[in-house]
Amino acid sequence: MNSSASSSHAPEPIWAVVGATGFIGSALSSTLASHGITVRYVKAPRLSALSGDAAGILSEAASLADARQDLFGELEGADVVINAAGLATPSGAETPGLRGANALLPALIADAADDAGVRRFIHLSSAAVQGHRPYLDECAHVEPFSAYSRSKALGEAVLAARGPGTCSVLSLRATSVQGPARETTATLVRIASTPLSSVAGRGDSPSPASSVDALCEFVVSVGLHRGAMPPVILQPWEGATVASVLQAAGGRKPLHLPVWFCRAALKTGYLVSALLGERLHGVLRRVEMMWFGQRQEPGWAEATGNVPEPRVEQVLRAAREKR
Repeated sequence: MNSSASSSHAPEPIWAVVGATGFIGSALSSTLASHGITVRYVKAPRLSALSGDAAGILSEAASLADARQDLFGELEGADVVINAAGLATPSGAETPGLRGANALLPALIADAADDAGVRRFIHLSSAAVQGHRPYLDECAHVEPFSAYSRSKALGEAVLAARGPGTCSVLSLRATSVQGPARETTATLVRIASTPLSSVAGRGDSPSPASSVDALCEFVVSVGLHRGAMPPVILQPWEGATVASVLQAAGGRKPLHLPVWFCRAALKTGYLVSALLGERLHGVLRRVEMMWFGQRQEPGWAEATGNVPEPRVEQVLRAAREKR
């Protein structure tokens, strides 16, 4: 092959993944490689944040010159950066470490991405930031209900409050992501296989349960998109209902409970949890999602034709068979 022919081939794009060894990060790295994208693994620095508001977090980020320079070296030459790091502790307490991982780190990565000339930074947030709202969407309105969801909402607020830079920055709200290797999924399979498997009413409410496979494909679509992006996008619904999720995970039809009973049980549970410092909020939220689910409004994915193939029920069946 002559030199002119070989030079006509553009090099493979480089995408940096911060937190590439975690549940989502490792799955994402495999998906990127299957698309011919070179993955650069970036270890997330351990950070602590004292501030509880966006202005304070940005001030703390501005003081981390050495950490920013280190990240700059890791991100230089990358076309896209994905933050798959953070602390996924739905039942955890509010700590400087939690705010550091879920709010301060995104700000630091965004600053370093600007310095390094990165085209797009995708911060993986969580739909938990919208809490108990009747539906999930891509608006800026959030209703966090726990230490974890407050830290993720703070991360979104910090990125929204940053001054515009050369890098396109967006928060991608992942929903209830399931995968055969995830403990949350294993717990769901165990519950769905017992008489505790139950739904409120008819069980036809939309479930935000999603597959790690579809999330990874969606992230690839977002990273490859060359047009402008909204500051917040939502992982699209995979078409599951609360009943279909439990049946796929447990191989049996769930029990149908009266709606009034479910609402009363949750209200009582949250009151007790509040007295215990929100200690039970994470567990109660999982029960609430199992019974009632949460509707999702169509967003950027649907408007642009970037909805990945639904795989959540297939993933849940695979997790059940693996058990």
